[in-house]
Amino acid sequence: MNLRKPVLSVLAVSLFAIGGAQAAEAIDPATLATIRDTALQSDWAYQRLEDMTDLIGPRLSGSAGAAAAVEQVADAMRKLGAKVTLQPVKVPHWVRGEEKAQLVEYAGRPKGVTQNVVLTALGGSGATPAQGLTAPVVIVRDFDELKAKAAEVKGKIVLFDVAFDQGMADRGLAGPAYGRGSAFRTRGPAMAAELGAVAALVRSVGGADFRLTHTGLTRLEDGKRIPAAAVTAEDAMLMSRLAKRGPITMKLVLTPQTLPDADSYNVIADIPGTDKADEVVIVSGHLDSWDLATGANDDATGVTASMGVLETLKKLKLQPRRTIRMVAWMSEEVGGAGGATYHKANKATLDKQFAAIETDGGVAGRTFGVLAGVRPQYEKLFAPLQSALVPIGAGVLQRRDVLGAGDLHAMEADGVPTFEPLIDTSAYFNYHHTPADTFDKVKPEDLKRHVAVLSALTWYLANIEQPIGRAPEQFR
Repeated sequence: MNLRKPVLSVLAVSLFAIGGAQAAEAIDPATLATIRDTALQSDWAYQRLEDMTDLIGPRLSGSAGAAAAVEQVADAMRKLGAKVTLQPVKVPHWVRGEEKAQLVEYAGRPKGVTQNVVLTALGGSGATPAQGLTAPVVIVRDFDELKAKAAEVKGKIVLFDVAFDQGMADRGLAGPAYGRGSAFRTRGPAMAAELGAVAALVRSVGGADFRLTHTGLTRLEDGKRIPAAAVTAEDAMLMSRLAKRGPITMKLVLTPQTLPDADSYNVIADIPGTDKADEVVIVSGHLDSWDLATGANDDATGVTASMGVLETLKKLKLQPRRTIRMVAWMSEEVGGAGGATYHKANKATLDKQFAAIETDGGVAGRTFGVLAGVRPQYEKLFAPLQSALVPIGAGVLQRRDVLGAGDLHAMEADGVPTFEPLIDTSAYFNYHHTPADTFDKVKPEDLKRHVAVLSALTWYLANIEQPIGRAPEQFR
């Protein structure tokens, strides 16, 4: 999952009344309220979340878990009476192997003592020899320092010791905090490899310093695929302290494998529309997860909440004007093959993709409303939707020129208006990509509110009469 972007303009809740007359005729407020309240009273999505996380577990791209999740979601959607399509997707298939490390030399080390370092391989990491490698560690705190130490890096293990800024996350800026930290994970190992490093380590990108490792993709090229891993915050800090005393040396064992691409699927489930059935409103999340835990927040909540939208509308026997399409994307975590495949298949008819919603920010906190990737003149059309969500404390609408949602970015770049739930993500990176991303972290009431917001938003988009614009050319 990728959180991002500064807010360019905000429509405050106090602006409900603006434009209400234009949109109210298309959307019955009583229907929106019924959809909202029905979703709030249902445990269906929470039960599906438990099924996905507890029965399947991790769902890394190309794995048996990912394949099982495709069948589980498709079966649940068929039982609701949705029209289900499995869209073939070729996906990367990387698997982790043995992973361990020890500090074997440092100033002041008592005779016979070594210290274990807790770490986990990054997706796309290369492998050490089976017996491991032993090399000195060079510590840097930004890319400029790496460049300044270029002459020292060859034959060494580089550690990027960059702390996650939880203070930013606590004040609503989790996305920028994560963006800064994850840049060292995605780009750092490749830069170290160019300078001749034999391996690269990054400090885990997250806010919970409980000796948790935080995996994720790193962008290494074939032929330059050095071993790359995330170490816990505590171990990164230990190495930085020891380095002040003198040189340190690590023995590192990482044995992941990059296998041939695997066959998988996007799961697509439709509720066909009536008079505008050729137009599509997508509500979605990504089905794959990392393999350290069960991917509850990233992104089983996104998928099961989107499934919950269809369950809510089916329960109420509501028929939308536009086709509502639930998509469980495959392989977002390791390159976005699912979103790219869908975009390519629909490239010639993107004007019929009326709007697209994605949840990829977990439900580790409360949902406060909607992020809308529309131009300023269309903000006023959403006032009735805001009004319907005020009673559950979710009436905020924030407009942004670009959202950049992981699986939707190509469609957004080609003009499709995109939307995301507005969620409190201050605690999200405590769990994201770690062994702690498990079912128990999701509160039932938070998921219910989330489904209520998604259901109302999806219905609104599927029935609004007025066009909501296409993405402006200058932001594509």
